[in-house]
Amino acid sequence: MKAYLTYCPRLWSLVLLMLCAWLPAAHADPVPVRYTRGTLHGLLQMRSEDGSIVAAGDMVQVVHGSRVTTRLTFHFKDGSIDDETTIYSQRGHFRLISDHHIQKGPTFPHPIDFMVDCQTGKVTVHSTGKDGKDEVKTSSPKLQPDLSNGLVSTIIENLAPNGDETKVSMAAATPDVRLVTLSIMSHGEEPFSVAGAPRKAIRYEIKIDLGGVAGVIAPLIGKQPPSIQVWIVGGQAPTFIREEGPIYPEGPVYTIELANATWPEPPHPSK
Repeated sequence: MKAYLTYCPRLWSLVLLMLCAWLPAAHADPVPVRYTRGTLHGLLQMRSEDGSIVAAGDMVQVVHGSRVTTRLTFHFKDGSIDDETTIYSQRGHFRLISDHHIQKGPTFPHPIDFMVDCQTGKVTVHSTGKDGKDEVKTSSPKLQPDLSNGLVSTIIENLAPNGDETKVSMAAATPDVRLVTLSIMSHGEEPFSVAGAPRKAIRYEIKIDLGGVAGVIAPLIGKQPPSIQVWIVGGQAPTFIREEGPIYPEGPVYTIELANATWPEPPHPSK
């Protein structure tokens, strides 16, 4: 009954996979709400490129009026943690209130604690310097109303499946805070199956638009961040089904998908 649960992937790769210089993201309006979010608990898993499961995830979402709080946590087999809490409003348009993203443990070469507070306009980055000491940087960039930190899949689920390219802004840590533009484009439906029954999902590609001189130079020097692939099941209740992309700078590609529940074998009755 819970084969399809809404999942709000953070697109971890988009938070950190940035160059050190680019033009600021252009102003854009927030995405309209077509499908309101509800209370749920989704179970997820993360696979490495060889297909082995490296982490188990939980996405817990609660709603109070027009305010939605989503917490997505991945616990890795090596003890690492990827933890993000996103709070946003869904009154007419999606508007980010705050986003707090933590990555730490052996999986992440550069642990980080990244907080975006749209109410105060401040962005705080806790990171580890080259000398191994903790560094804290706080800034007040001009945050755009379409800021998408922690909201990317929610935004995609609310796009017209055959619509034009959609662009939204995102705050990124390099570790200095930068604003970039995400370009989201639908590539049509692709087949998959559930319990042997054929289904179709819409594949979206998300690219980082660096813009200006940086956008021209990046591909030439091999610094262009890779695109992210996200699959959404459409219809009356669009929902996330899969994501592919790196989760830290210059890292390998990971696949995030709905988890398959497994049960222990029942004990054999004694004769």
